[in-house]
Amino acid sequence: MGNIKRIILILFLLVPVISYAQKLPSIEDKTASMEKHTGFLNFYTDIDNGQIWLEISRLDSEFLYQTSLPAGLGSNDIGLDRGLQGETRIVKFERVGKKILMVQPNYAYRAVTDDLNQQHAVEQSFAQSVIWGFKVEAATESKVLVNLTDFLLRDAMNVGITIKSNNEGNFTIDNSRSALYLPRTKNFPLNTEFESTISLVSNDGSAGKQVLSVIPSPDVMTLRMHHSFMKLPDHNYKPLVFDPRSSFSSIGYFDYSTPVAEPIIKYYAVRHRLEKKNPELVKSEAVTPIIYYVDNAVPEPIQHCLVEGASWWNEAFEAAGYKNAFQVKILPADADPMDLRYNVINWVHRSTRGWSYGNSIIDPRTGEIIKGIVSLGSLRVRQDYLIATGLLSPFKKGSPGEDKMLQMSLARIRQLSAHETGHTLGLEHNYSSSTVDRSSVMDYPHPLVKVKADGEIDLRSAYDDKIGAWDKVSINWGYRDFTGISNTAEVQNDILNAAFKSGLRFLTDQDARPVGSMSPFAHLWDNGSNAIDGLKEVIKVRARALDQFGENSIRPGVPMAMLEDVLVPVYFYHRYQLEAVTKIIGGLDYTYTLRGDGQSATHPVSKAEQLKALELITQCLDPSFLILPARITSIIPPRPAGYLLSRELFNKRTGLAFDALSPAETAADFPFIFLFNSERVSRLIQYAPAGGLKLTELLDYLVNKTWKAPRKSGMEKLIQQQTEQILLTYIMALSVDAKVPFQARADAKKSLTDLHQFISKQSHSDPDYMAHLLLATDRMKAPSEAKTTIVKEIPPGAPIGSNQDE
Repeated sequence: MGNIKRIILILFLLVPVISYAQKLPSIEDKTASMEKHTGFLNFYTDIDNGQIWLEISRLDSEFLYQTSLPAGLGSNDIGLDRGLQGETRIVKFERVGKKILMVQPNYAYRAVTDDLNQQHAVEQSFAQSVIWGFKVEAATESKVLVNLTDFLLRDAMNVGITIKSNNEGNFTIDNSRSALYLPRTKNFPLNTEFESTISLVSNDGSAGKQVLSVIPSPDVMTLRMHHSFMKLPDHNYKPLVFDPRSSFSSIGYFDYSTPVAEPIIKYYAVRHRLEKKNPELVKSEAVTPIIYYVDNAVPEPIQHCLVEGASWWNEAFEAAGYKNAFQVKILPADADPMDLRYNVINWVHRSTRGWSYGNSIIDPRTGEIIKGIVSLGSLRVRQDYLIATGLLSPFKKGSPGEDKMLQMSLARIRQLSAHETGHTLGLEHNYSSSTVDRSSVMDYPHPLVKVKADGEIDLRSAYDDKIGAWDKVSINWGYRDFTGISNTAEVQNDILNAAFKSGLRFLTDQDARPVGSMSPFAHLWDNGSNAIDGLKEVIKVRARALDQFGENSIRPGVPMAMLEDVLVPVYFYHRYQLEAVTKIIGGLDYTYTLRGDGQSATHPVSKAEQLKALELITQCLDPSFLILPARITSIIPPRPAGYLLSRELFNKRTGLAFDALSPAETAADFPFIFLFNSERVSRLIQYAPAGGLKLTELLDYLVNKTWKAPRKSGMEKLIQQQTEQILLTYIMALSVDAKVPFQARADAKKSLTDLHQFISKQSHSDPDYMAHLLLATDRMKAPSEAKTTIVKEIPPGAPIGSNQDE
């Protein structure tokens, strides 16, 4: 028994030795065979095992974490472009025993105070997010080592979710076909960059049409994903209180330390950090200039145009008191465009044309822009070239001596470079600037084309060649160095008030994009100080372009069927200016006025102006406007074998043969989409008692210009009757639309009753016309079925843009 006690005692004494033996190895021992990369976050590469190990020395210290997609999918519709940025996060490492958590604090809810109790109360009230958990594998003093590999080889950009949400298939990561991408894995003093090759596979054959069009193998897509860790900016940046009139975008957060009498949500303008070297000088160089780098893969002459267009912004910074504070250069050959230290203008290839956009990586604490990223779709320039070709029909002698199409396209590229760069400076769209002499490049510019006295179409002023007056106002408001000025807010307010008094305007996406939008001045792709006058000019250009359209619209040796590609943008050339005019109906002029700034809050568009708009809208519904001449339709044969069909073409009901009716059907439907929008109709009802245009007047006008208009013959007769049936569809749908006021439905019911009475009194020798009336009478029996009527959809027109953020 004594021996047993002695054995137990010996084992007990050995426990500390055994426990000590189980301690973690040192980082030096664990990484002895690995290559060390020193920088912001030290890491080690284990080439043989395909692993990356991260050394964590700053626990509970916040830094920036950003994901991106350096090698994309190439589909505009799905949107996983080269250069796409993921979510920007502020994160920190927290240790719990042998586990390291990557925690994302919730900066949307804060208590900006030195009172720790208030801070903790907010932190405990709202959820944080743990992005990842790591196991501590080695330690040396206060530093620990974790295996970062699985973290880097996950679907960090949620590609699988994006593909599935687009109904393009079920794709999941295949680890056996994924690996670290070491050429773009680097370390620097202020940032650490990692990259991986990620393969996602579909094992159920569910890959959709869009995916299959851009991947070489139908069951796997291989992309690259980038991870950036960066030191947060210092606390010397001064956040700028947001003003909704300034055209800057904003960040906002709840501050629960705010006194009850003040707004709890704080808004700050989004912008780069910029300070003068010498604030006392009227003009001074910047402490650190803002530098943008153009993709070195852009071909000439486009690359030069991108540099030139983006460089226009320096003029605005000069006007704000700086010297050479905004610079544009070519990206160095050894630089990585995903590196958070570089503001970049990327040239992005896709399988179809699509949007360009400007995004920024922003410090969510302050609104400071850390990195600007412009993505320019490379096929955009070709779309402008196609539009110019259709307008000029320049191939009478084979190849034109002066390539006016290229000149217009390059002018657009300059403007586009400036536009997207403006977004990355913090600026929103200004869709009202086209009504004030092109006062901002942040508008969507439709080609400003004129017909000269001799009938020649003039493209020389199609696009502007500079930033506008509003752009200078915005930059002056947002970037001016106010060092030493005590009344900063007052000075900024004076800048904006002076601009508005001079006639400048600012309205943005919410005021122009919706079908039911109402401003008479905020539109996409319009021209002129008055939308009605602008449409008159556009109609002249369209008429002249169609007059000269024919075989000279394509190059010799090109299949005649390709005429349709050029014809589509010419036929629908008026679409955006027409859209602008439709929004005058039930329109309301308004501004982002603040109390005391002297601006008018609201002013309904006059009835007289609405009637002018309505007259011009119905001109665009006339069969003589909608018809395509037989001399054009007769020379467009079916597309030859080997040439793919495209969504850019007219939608047809005639199989391979050219459909001469569907373009008119689509064009007639287009203005009704806006005129019968429930929000617009509701405004007509509410504004009528104050002298506005009545809904009954709108309906009577449309019926009189279609159903009760003199009867046409031939193809125009078919178009007229087609348009009448489309109008009937909208009136019937309105009569049962629960989203409009009762009075609107009542007015629509009365319009149907009046039309039915008109039809019942008609007698005509034309059996086609009488059949047309019989169809209408029969359709009126079931108004609720009106929405099931299928009208051929208009081909995508923007960009002259497709449908995102340009």
